[in-house]
Amino acid sequence: MEERKLLHSFLAKSQDGLPPRRMKDSYIEVLLPLGSEPELREKYLTVQNTVRFGRILEDLDSLGVLICYMHNKIHSAKMSPLSIVTALVDKIDMCKKSLSPEQDIKFSGHVSWVGKTSMEVKMQMFQLHGDEFCPVLDATFVMVARDSENKGPAFVNPLIPESPEEEELFRQGELNKGRRIAFSSTSLLKMAPSAEERTTIHEMFLSTLDPKTISFRSRVLPSNAVWMENSKLKSLEICHPQERNIFNRIFGGFLMRKAYELAWATACSFGGSRPFVVAVDDIMFQKPVEVGSLLFLSSQVCFTQNNYIQVRVHSEVASLQEKQHTTTNVFHFTFMSEKEVPLVFPKTYGESMLYLDGQRHFNSMSGPATLKKDYLVEP
Repeated sequence: MEERKLLHSFLAKSQDGLPPRRMKDSYIEVLLPLGSEPELREKYLTVQNTVRFGRILEDLDSLGVLICYMHNKIHSAKMSPLSIVTALVDKIDMCKKSLSPEQDIKFSGHVSWVGKTSMEVKMQMFQLHGDEFCPVLDATFVMVARDSENKGPAFVNPLIPESPEEEELFRQGELNKGRRIAFSSTSLLKMAPSAEERTTIHEMFLSTLDPKTISFRSRVLPSNAVWMENSKLKSLEICHPQERNIFNRIFGGFLMRKAYELAWATACSFGGSRPFVVAVDDIMFQKPVEVGSLLFLSSQVCFTQNNYIQVRVHSEVASLQEKQHTTTNVFHFTFMSEKEVPLVFPKTYGESMLYLDGQRHFNSMSGPATLKKDYLVEP
């Protein structure tokens, strides 16, 4: 960090002083040679002989940062004066392709939209099937630039689209930003549920009243249903130096992997069969996690429909000296089970809000996936 203090002179005073970049300037392809390197394969292997999706999340996070450094590269400097950090995992959509631990995987990506201090990164993942790489997932991350010591915002190079396709990508980035602002402004933490949502919750509440007592206090669980409070799993991690990044904070990809694996276990326990990830969205990195912290992860099924399970993971940290907990992340995962899963019912108003939030995230999915036997992505 002492060395990075010297890089402050390379930081731009405004975005106007930075040369514009093209999308192809930040384009990167990276090969994960699972097929040719068996010792690497061990790190990615599940007990069902598929690829650990938690490891893929780590790789996507690292690639997103690298792409942004490529976009903002200063050829006269040996080290970048920017600190690039992940602000948000906007969306990860899975395609219906299996992930074999014995075939090479290829990642590609580039910067697709730029603000003054933030960048949207589009990434794709492919796996070798026969002689060609077939698509596996599409990912959209939002990264932010900070100064050399990661203490304040820093300007990034402007982006110039060169074709109609690139202009459409850039326009989509603007729309994504607007959608995120709108989604945040209508958050259930800020605004009351809509009339339709209120009706949904009231009908669920009425369906749990005991017809024998005709009382608001007496609650009975409907058939093929589970109380939301009984769908939780928790875990604790000690944040060791091994998982730190160059800023001496815990690597965001590690946090995503741990949250995903707990969510997968929650969906597996709830549904009674092996779940498959369909989508990841709206992972907001609210605060960094310091080395030495205690990381508390709490996972809960908050919405179900047919074969789908929506899982929310809440992440908070506390230092070894202090007992006060601070929220750092909230993760949202959509899984599909091999068989139909029970309904999940809220008991309290707070749980009802979690239910509606889960329903909103589920409905924001690009489109329901159809479960196929070759659709195997595991923790």
